[in-house]
Amino acid sequence: MRKIQGYLFLLACLTTGWIAAQELVSSAPENADVYFIEPTDGAEVASTFTIKFGLRGMGIAPAGVDMENTGHHHLLIDFDGELDMTQPLPVSDQVRHFGKGQTETEITLPAGEHQLQLVLGNYLHIPHDPAVMSYVITVMVK
Repeated sequence: MRKIQGYLFLLACLTTGWIAAQELVSSAPENADVYFIEPTDGAEVASTFTIKFGLRGMGIAPAGVDMENTGHHHLLIDFDGELDMTQPLPVSDQVRHFGKGQTETEITLPAGEHQLQLVLGNYLHIPHDPAVMSYVITVMVK
């Protein structure tokens, strides 16, 4: 309940302009890097497959835990929109959140080509500055 109240307070602050969105963006070390351990770019995978997330230069912390140089993973799947790098990442089938600090997941995708990308978000799901994002990889689902 406390966590929900905190998010509601944050939302109220943002919508009234009490806290500037830029103040909520966390900094990241210049050498921070997020990447796919597996699958690799160009891999052929079954419809259900495991994705393992890699991170260098920072640590993992769950959403809601504000610790310097940490964040949690977000997986973009066939995402073709623009991200507002000063706002929390949206939640959708194309933007999956791993706010408990997970470093891998199993997903199911339909047959065909799919693009995947990782974005590290801070304790509020907001991308860091500079952004810690992987290259886009392509997988072919059999």
